[in-house]
Amino acid sequence: MKYVIKKVIALIITLLVVSFLAFLAFQIIPGDPTTRILGSEATPEMVAALREQMGLNRPMLLRYLDWLGNFVRGNYGTSFTYKVSVNSLLADKLPVTILLTALSFIITGVVAIPLGILAGSVKSKIIDKIVIIIDQIVMSVPAFFIGMIVCFLFGILFRLFVPGQFVPLETDWRACIAYLVFPAVSIAIPRIAMTVKMLRSSILNQLGQDYVRTARSRGNNRRQYLFKHVIRNAMIPVITFLAISLAEIMTGTIIIEQVFTIPGIGRLLISSIGTRDFPVVQAIVVLIAAWIVIVNFAADIINQVVDPRMRNR
Repeated sequence: MKYVIKKVIALIITLLVVSFLAFLAFQIIPGDPTTRILGSEATPEMVAALREQMGLNRPMLLRYLDWLGNFVRGNYGTSFTYKVSVNSLLADKLPVTILLTALSFIITGVVAIPLGILAGSVKSKIIDKIVIIIDQIVMSVPAFFIGMIVCFLFGILFRLFVPGQFVPLETDWRACIAYLVFPAVSIAIPRIAMTVKMLRSSILNQLGQDYVRTARSRGNNRRQYLFKHVIRNAMIPVITFLAISLAEIMTGTIIIEQVFTIPGIGRLLISSIGTRDFPVVQAIVVLIAAWIVIVNFAADIINQVVDPRMRNR
């Protein structure tokens, strides 16, 4: 229980620090949202009046505390660019990003676990070398470049989809999911390689344990001790790794949304940075940070549950 309380306190402190840094960053970087709104022909009087109206002339700490209080209550402010509440913008963009994240995670687990078990279980030096080489190549390629390759191969060459012609979820959910499969695969491929490598190493480590030698001496064949004990024990760190992958997959969607022109929070974030739309950027950055911290917190708890040895630490 003490472990959970410590983690919750650390989570709250981390989110407060991230929220303050996110707020501070957009107060000190060059650029003024009033200039973007009024244009280059604006007079100093017009700029001063708009800054007064937007509350930008108040001390930064007071503005941060007001913003934090509203954020905690679920009020993320009003967009400088779109003139609507940030909540409504996120409500419009977030479902697509969540769906893309979920698809990427499912593809990662469904593909990586069988491949990892196969790579760790089969006795073949050739297969081992092939797996290691492929893993190293795939893990070294950025997700956005994989996305470009996927666009070229499946969009332009094989014409399985039209790059850039995204179908909104509310228009046709089947067409939307069909389009999202390709960016989801682009995000999942590096994670699959990492998971396969980790699961393979975990299985090989378990095969060298004393209990495996004891099982062999008792006449158990390879299939029996492999599926009864080895794979189950080898999956413990992999489950935690997959849980942590949820955070990294979410951040990966920000880049992939640019490649596939998906109208999610990633594209909204990039465009809002360009227009100095601080309320939108601050809300997205803090929400992404919260997602990462909460997922890592959940991964720690899962690790406590699936690995009894961690409970005594």
